[in-house]
Amino acid sequence: MAGQSGVRLVCFAHAGAGTSAFHRWNTLLGQAAAPELRQLPGRGSRRREPRVTTRQALLADLHDLFTRQPPGPYVLYGHSLGGLIAYTLTRALHTAGLPLPALLAVGACPPPGEPGELISRAQAPDHELTRVLERFEAVPEGAVPGDLWHRLVLPVLRDDLKLAADLRAAAQEAATGGPVPVPLLAVGGSEDVLVPTETMRGWSTWTEGRFVHRTLPGGHFFVRDGELPRLLGRACRIVGRAGR
Repeated sequence: MAGQSGVRLVCFAHAGAGTSAFHRWNTLLGQAAAPELRQLPGRGSRRREPRVTTRQALLADLHDLFTRQPPGPYVLYGHSLGGLIAYTLTRALHTAGLPLPALLAVGACPPPGEPGELISRAQAPDHELTRVLERFEAVPEGAVPGDLWHRLVLPVLRDDLKLAADLRAAAQEAATGGPVPVPLLAVGGSEDVLVPTETMRGWSTWTEGRFVHRTLPGGHFFVRDGELPRLLGRACRIVGRAGR
């Protein structure tokens, strides 16, 4: 696998997605990073497992990151919902007194204190939730009620929005939230109508370390393009040099 000599880059995908969101990252990252793509329950190879919808269940599912961390520096990246997951994991590791990532990177994810239009629709009827998703181009063209997308993907999306709501609420509690003591990179898409790139600047108050904001071409799903892994590859090279 490409990048095995690089810094570990642990990746979390957006709502409703699996590790296919990071297609080609092994190649695009090159030798700078070794991507570790985390598959949450209820999708892909874990599709038969119950989905997680609470902070407690999420951290239980990520227990290996608390019990057997390999030596050396690592970076966390989360896209959209994945950004909240990466932040939550960093905060929980800090509370447990365990090694923290050298860098927390979040993309297309509003800070926990920002209102989230999609998150507030987690309990809405299917037709209402679908209508909102259509506005953000998150529904395949031609999808109709009762088809494969509505039966298999929409339930995953709904549960992921419930998880996002629980993570956001916990982030605003003193015991489970607040700034993290690591550098934070916030990345927005220049054409993202769901999370405008200026919204990403709000992450500056969620770190006690250095804050960097970057804007890449594309909409909400710029994770599928090549600019993001190249940006993270450069960040991982810096982390790797600093860790020598």
